[in-house]
Amino acid sequence: MPALPIAISMGDAAGIGPEIIAKAFQAEPALLQGCFVVGDVALMRRACALLAGVAPALAPIATPAQAWQAPPRCIPVLQPGPDTPAMAYGAVSAAAGRLAADCVAWGARAALRGEVAALVTAPVHKEALAAAGVPYPGHTELLQAEAAAHAGRPVAEMPVRMMLANPELRTVLVSIHVALRAALDAVTFDNVLQTLRITHAALQSVLGRAPRIGVAGLNPHAGEGGLFGREEIDTIAPAMAAARAEGIDAQGPYAPDTVFMRARNGAFDVVVAMYHDQGLIPVKYLGVEQGVNVTLGLPLVRTSPDHGTAFDIAGTGQADARSLVEALRMARQLARV
Repeated sequence: MPALPIAISMGDAAGIGPEIIAKAFQAEPALLQGCFVVGDVALMRRACALLAGVAPALAPIATPAQAWQAPPRCIPVLQPGPDTPAMAYGAVSAAAGRLAADCVAWGARAALRGEVAALVTAPVHKEALAAAGVPYPGHTELLQAEAAAHAGRPVAEMPVRMMLANPELRTVLVSIHVALRAALDAVTFDNVLQTLRITHAALQSVLGRAPRIGVAGLNPHAGEGGLFGREEIDTIAPAMAAARAEGIDAQGPYAPDTVFMRARNGAFDVVVAMYHDQGLIPVKYLGVEQGVNVTLGLPLVRTSPDHGTAFDIAGTGQADARSLVEALRMARQLARV
């Protein structure tokens, strides 16, 4: 009996999501075997027309299991709803936002029901989600809500964290898509400790041992002993002490401007960063082509490329599928399929 398939949500169809999916199927047919797209058939066909050379054919399917029955070099596509009218490339569209959210929700529910091994998500556009009335700013929050609803629990009882990873560096964030002022308020004892716990559990299953976690301070020079702020002394260090009492190897807090270099040189397996840009700038600077976004804490495997919808090049055929390919490799590793 074949392994469970992997679902790939189409992303925002006004961006590069459909194109990079088509390119991944074209370039890596062996890796993509047993994968299928949750999306609109006509919009995926439009994306295939952007490809150079022989583009994959489309194979509409009705159930995830049928992904394994698709002919070679075909893209299985499961359309979760009615046809969506074509929208212009590179423009915010409520229709694209709604379709993208519906595809992610369908894939998440299939994963939570045990029908797919993992969900890989192509990029969505936050303004398009908002235009469609989607009450979540991005994938992470939408998936968290779906998982909580499936478990019959409040969202607060389904804590999740974002990890960005490439071959040189991993980083996990205490807060994700909030304004910087709100991110500072999110650096609490409970949030830091929870992040350390989630990071430890997730990386231990990947590495087969307890991960070495380097913790970034919030302030310049990690506060310089309270000279530039007391968050390290009053909040971060006590949370780390509580984590160490639970057997978690948390080291620091270290100056944010050096801890990532130390991790890259092998001192740590992962860095816990205090807010979104602090953690993501170093990873993305090393190259979005190999970066992968992983949501930790969910009862399902979810990965995605380390980039956005790239409206500036959407529809031109210039999109690079390498980050999506790496996300698929990571999904297979985490799901063990």
